[in-house]
Amino acid sequence: MSACMSEIEPHGCYFERAPEKLVLEGYRRWIAGFDTGSVAPWELTFDLYTELLGPADGRRALSELSHFVRTLRQCALCPLRSFPFGAHHICQDECMALGLIAGIQHENEEAARLCLGAITCSARQEVVGEAAASFANSLSELDHLLLPIPPVVIRNILSRTRRGTIH
Repeated sequence: MSACMSEIEPHGCYFERAPEKLVLEGYRRWIAGFDTGSVAPWELTFDLYTELLGPADGRRALSELSHFVRTLRQCALCPLRSFPFGAHHICQDECMALGLIAGIQHENEEAARLCLGAITCSARQEVVGEAAASFANSLSELDHLLLPIPPVVIRNILSRTRRGTIH
């Protein structure tokens, strides 16, 4: 899927908006740190968050991102997928992470539930949902609201891009 959705954001790339960038690039970089065993992607995440949010707010939001991704990764049989940071495409797991955070921020329970069910196993949904809510609320409190992603869009993504494994 192409990362720029001009029909959603006519004056630029959807993922260049600060809220979406914080979620998508933060997710990608945090996953890359786990996958590579290197702290370099985490340092890049810290730089991104402090650049966009300032030092104190950046540390606070980064803590919530870290908690969200660590909690999400605990479904060890189903590794999270992501493109390298800065990529101009987006995979299903990244779409679901964005949709989950946006659904929580916009109080769209259907969208959040669809994303949560697609990205984690049923046994972990409550704890992952709580971590996602903390992250989403942290960004909301800092006036970084993602654009809403309607449930019909999420269902369309899920129908076109089935994973090989089930969470």
